[in-house]
Amino acid sequence: MSSKEPEEGFDDILAELDREEARIRVRTEMRRFGKPTTVVEGLKMNEKDLQELGTKMKKILATGGTVKDGVIILQGDHRDRVVEILVKQGFSEGSIEVI
Repeated sequence: MSSKEPEEGFDDILAELDREEARIRVRTEMRRFGKPTTVVEGLKMNEKDLQELGTKMKKILATGGTVKDGVIILQGDHRDRVVEILVKQGFSEGSIEVI
């Protein structure tokens, strides 16, 4: 048994705690030409995981979007479905605030 194995388990536990304690805000904004966009903020994830989550959301919702500066931006008003996706990904429903 190597000394790295316990550390990896500890990192997983810390990541899970961060996920449970995160204050995630899901809101809509009107962008150019009056088009609504859904903005997901407050996700405490590294850039790679955030990109993967953004890609997964775009695929499930069949919409376009981007990930910039730690924020996921999706085309259209998808607040309710984004909450469902986040809960399925392991985020606590109580930590998700819909505005």
